[in-house]
Amino acid sequence: MLVACVLAFVQTSARPSLFTTPLSLDQMKNKQAVVETDAGTFVIQLLPEAAPNHVGHFMTLAAAGAYSGTIFHRVIRYGIIQGGDPLSKDPSKIADYGKGGLNELRAEFNAEPMTAGAVAAVLAPGARDSGGAQFFVCVTDQAALNGQYTVFGRVVEGIDVVQQISAVEADANGMPKTRIAIKSVTIRDAPPPKVEAFVNDTAAQLSAYRVTVETTMGAIELEMLADRAPETVRSFLRLAAAGAYDGVAIHRVVPNFVIQTGAMGYRAAPLTPAQQKLVHNLPPEFSNTPNVPGTVSMARGDDPGSGSTSFFICTGECHSLDGQYTVFARVVRGMDVVTAIGNVAVDGEKPKVSLAVTRMTVTAHR
Repeated sequence: MLVACVLAFVQTSARPSLFTTPLSLDQMKNKQAVVETDAGTFVIQLLPEAAPNHVGHFMTLAAAGAYSGTIFHRVIRYGIIQGGDPLSKDPSKIADYGKGGLNELRAEFNAEPMTAGAVAAVLAPGARDSGGAQFFVCVTDQAALNGQYTVFGRVVEGIDVVQQISAVEADANGMPKTRIAIKSVTIRDAPPPKVEAFVNDTAAQLSAYRVTVETTMGAIELEMLADRAPETVRSFLRLAAAGAYDGVAIHRVVPNFVIQTGAMGYRAAPLTPAQQKLVHNLPPEFSNTPNVPGTVSMARGDDPGSGSTSFFICTGECHSLDGQYTVFARVVRGMDVVTAIGNVAVDGEKPKVSLAVTRMTVTAHR
């Protein structure tokens, strides 16, 4: 079904001579495309070893400014976004969007999987050698497309921007109701890998951070207790800094006991691949720290080592939980917000009103 959606607006036309890149592999290696759009910027790592002519073609068009002013003319919510058609620069040619910039490349099908962030050439129906300027980006994994399109890049930064573009309001054919244009595509050398935050910090260094949890009912500030649960604090800080908790519902309220959030199944949008890599089960780090109002502990299932992202804040005396859950933080500001959340009307343990973590911010505290 998704394949048909990818191809719906394209058609075969007279075939010009197919493009062969004049660039060597060395000239194309370690290159990235910075795609600036009306919705934000995302970065594509180009894959010349997998598809040299596609990468050379994309780099040539980008250098000529060919993508500037084109739009994303097709979106499937959390599925794909499609753009790059030169016809889409002209609003008067809307009926022909998806038909331009094709039949320029011979297929270079490869083993690159159609996972989230994959960038591939659009094809005309039934014509494997019809790639060209148009491309699509997988917002989430699309295994049904494996081996059917030439993957020539992968989004390494800004997949959240790609997600946002995919989720804009669109008509029944997937045409966005608001024009989202590509302002520019700039080719650059890939920067050196970033040093991952918090990975090498000591317990003392981890304890120097505080996390502000902004919710729909106000802000809560948490002090980290890394001396008692260093690996849990490390994981929590990495998830918070990566934005993994942003948009997660506060899904459980037990009056005079706990409020609970952080379960990724209650997140408004899918996790990005980078965020997903940060999610893993945590070893239990139980301590004798009492679960009193303001204590923050990692939730888990029956297995003591099954905690990962979901956590709860005690709103009452929770001593029945002592020694059985990893205490890793405590509220130092915003306990009134915690109390207000704990007092909302519930259906069983489900809040009757929509409650969510809107954003988490990690800051150093001195």
